[in-house]
Amino acid sequence: MEPLALASFASVDRTDAVPLSKQLYRSMRDAIRAGRIPAGARLPSSRAAAAALSISRNTVVAAYDLLRAEGAIEARQGAAPRVLAVLPSRTRPAGSARPVALGPRGGAVAAPARAALYAAPSGWFMPGAPDERLFPRAAWARALRKAALLPHGPASGYADYAGRPSLRDALAARLATDRGLVVSAEQILVVSSAQAAFTLLAQVLAEPGDRALVEAPGYAGARASFAAAGLEALPIPVDAAGADITRAEGLARLAYVTPSNQYPLGVRMALHRREALADWARRSDAWIIEDDYDGEFHWRGRAVATLQSIAPDVTLYVGSAAKSLMPGLRLGWIAVPEPLVAPLREGVRNLGLGANLHAQAAFETFVDDGSWRAHIRRIAAAYSARGTLLADALEDRFGAAMEVSRPDGGLQLVARLSCLEAEDRAMAALGEAGFAVAALSRYGCGEPGPPGLVIGFADAEPALVDRFCAALAAAVR
Repeated sequence: MEPLALASFASVDRTDAVPLSKQLYRSMRDAIRAGRIPAGARLPSSRAAAAALSISRNTVVAAYDLLRAEGAIEARQGAAPRVLAVLPSRTRPAGSARPVALGPRGGAVAAPARAALYAAPSGWFMPGAPDERLFPRAAWARALRKAALLPHGPASGYADYAGRPSLRDALAARLATDRGLVVSAEQILVVSSAQAAFTLLAQVLAEPGDRALVEAPGYAGARASFAAAGLEALPIPVDAAGADITRAEGLARLAYVTPSNQYPLGVRMALHRREALADWARRSDAWIIEDDYDGEFHWRGRAVATLQSIAPDVTLYVGSAAKSLMPGLRLGWIAVPEPLVAPLREGVRNLGLGANLHAQAAFETFVDDGSWRAHIRRIAAAYSARGTLLADALEDRFGAAMEVSRPDGGLQLVARLSCLEAEDRAMAALGEAGFAVAALSRYGCGEPGPPGLVIGFADAEPALVDRFCAALAAAVR
């Protein structure tokens, strides 16, 4: 670690009556208290500090001695002084921090939309979390190194902010082949995540006070984006055939759905429901946001076509690499109707939602050479086996006392419980045992959903499944 540049946080004034050593001591002490000099930082030697500040070495030594006497630094013979700890500040009494009062919009943006969902902030069996151990590290490292060595030209600045043209070409071809999308490369926008896509679409396609229809139970992240844009969320009831637009009440500007794999229930939207939703959007001058949540993973029956493929004029398709690779890559995309391409591209730039350039280029390599598709096949086999393992164990252990819904796809299943009290007990016990499962009742829109647990199974291996069942049995006995 290089020594800190002393002149950037310490100063002396020769016109001041206070001795220079005390001035230097005070300015360094204040910088340590303010956190501008962190614990563990290495200070310059007394000789280097004296040269940097144009003062005598004895002055610096005296200032260092005062700091050492306070326990702020460690100074040993022949070694550079080091900061030991951040001193308690005497310049601002406790409780004197400026109060922050957020307005309605700021409060909506900063609301902890997901905190109440989970039994623990992190842990095993978290819904929607892929197994990091399955990430193709070596192949990604090679692709990323290749991307870093490429000349990117204007794209290294702010050109092509909504996606590398060659990546958009590759995505359009792959989405047409694998997901049946009717789309050109020009209609693809690359963003930093599916959440970024929801934020963009809520901001550009609706006005504060407009309504957005969302599945109930449904994804909290979409509701958070709509609330941050000042929209009112209204529920679309979900049953075994998916979201039912005929049971939604009130006019709306947007409708958010997860038709290929409903989150969190794991059902597919039936064809007649898709057609009814498309008809509603055309009659209502509204837009459909299709979140292809876990669309890569299908466990029962044949994969169904996307909603965008039957209603490309009113549907905005959102996908990401979060589950097939990892959320931390921050890679998502939107396929949009042609009239919306220009305004949404500008929206990506103005809201700062573009994706990392090198990650885009590396992902393009994965898409082009077939690595992405092959990787999905490999991890799908692993996830399918883990989902079956967990579902079998729950059914064997709890029998008729718990209804386990085997999903049509995705990385989580639902275990329904008898009442909210049982859900509360299960959440407390599982959180204590290190499992970050979610409460099904908390996925409602405006009112609680049915009691139960949403259980991720991407990391479900035999020992963990046994531990999970034991913790759950103690809670719901």
